[in-house]
Amino acid sequence: MSDPGPPVTGIPGSGLAGPFPVGEYAVALRERLRGFTRVQLVGELVNLRPPTRTRVYFELRDAGGSVPCAMWRNDFERLDLAPGTLTDGIAVVVAGGCDYYPGSATSSPSFHFSVSDLRIAGEGDLLARIERLRRRLDAEGLFTTQKRLARPSLPRTIGVITGEGGKARDDVLAGLRRRHWRGRLVWAFAPVQDRHAAPAITRALTDLAAARVDVIVVARGGGSLADLLAFCDETLCRTVAMLSVPVIASVGHHTDRTLLDDVAAVSCSTPTHACESAVPLDCAEERDRLLASAGRLSVHARRSVLERARSLARQARAPSEHLDRERRRLHQGLRELRASARRRVQTSRTLSARHLLVLERRRSATSAAQARLRGTLAERARRLATAHEADRARRHQALEHLGVALAAHDPERTLRRGYALVSDQDGTLVTSAATAGSSPRLRLRFADGQLEATPAPDTMPR
Repeated sequence: MSDPGPPVTGIPGSGLAGPFPVGEYAVALRERLRGFTRVQLVGELVNLRPPTRTRVYFELRDAGGSVPCAMWRNDFERLDLAPGTLTDGIAVVVAGGCDYYPGSATSSPSFHFSVSDLRIAGEGDLLARIERLRRRLDAEGLFTTQKRLARPSLPRTIGVITGEGGKARDDVLAGLRRRHWRGRLVWAFAPVQDRHAAPAITRALTDLAAARVDVIVVARGGGSLADLLAFCDETLCRTVAMLSVPVIASVGHHTDRTLLDDVAAVSCSTPTHACESAVPLDCAEERDRLLASAGRLSVHARRSVLERARSLARQARAPSEHLDRERRRLHQGLRELRASARRRVQTSRTLSARHLLVLERRRSATSAAQARLRGTLAERARRLATAHEADRARRHQALEHLGVALAAHDPERTLRRGYALVSDQDGTLVTSAATAGSSPRLRLRFADGQLEATPAPDTMPR
């Protein structure tokens, strides 16, 4: 046993007893706590840790506080509970009392409620509150707003919210390296467990959204329900639902389901899975594929250029070839035209000679016919002249006879013999004395002139 050394004096002016050795006080405190009345407690079981060699550790919580609990492993195994019966958030009733381990120079002291018996009471208030909040957020449609956002296939900037010293940070880096991603990574370190975690994560989300990142990853390792309560905060969930940037949640293990998982665009079981969701494409594979596509495109482009060049060459040769064809066609047409013209001229000459011979023969025949016709016409003309002269003599003699007859009946000749022609003023011939007596004026025509006369009254017929 070590030498206690010289006695130590207390603080001057203090009225408190002591000073006492720490070990003595710790033992006295243990005895006092063990002397408290043994009671039963009811609360929600959280942070259940795997059994150690001697004990099982967990916590009891409710809205007013929490108490660390420990139970001997033998007592816990005598409960004969089915595996998975005790889960975080389940309400239990425990029996026992206070206990205290005073510690030593090499170990820390600890206080716990020593549990001697345990009974399951049903679902705890914590899980019920989370479930009620989940139903309310779902009814408001907040579980679908993030899922309607379009996520880029290859983001340029990724924001990550995680604990600064947690393992999730290394998992995120490893996942991005596995994707061969070389974009910009923006870290937003925040506490991921305790009552300050939810406000800090909310501020980090709004800051990253203002920094115009393409996608945000919220990563945290596994833990108890109590450790993950920050990710069930209502303000945090509503903030995520209102963001225009896709949020990928990677909180807890496969069996853990927080409200952030329901609100986020994608829920992943691990940070590595979250990185694969944030960067859906393997950049190295895509780069190789693009290079291969570029090579194929280059081959196709070269082939297309060659085909186009050949086509242009054919098109460039086409006018001259067309001109050659047209020149040959025109030359052939000219030769045919010349040959046809020569044949036509020869044929025309032959026909003209035949026509000339026929015409000459016809002209000879016509000349003879004309001579005969002229002789006939001259004979006829002589005959017609003779007949005409005889007819004219006869007609002249007849005219002379008619002239003598007409002269005998000429009124003028009668007037020259002493007769007069009487007419009234209208020129109507007066042929009777009665008619003459009824006319006021009479016109008397003699051979050498006219006279007007008025009938005497005594000559009027009675």
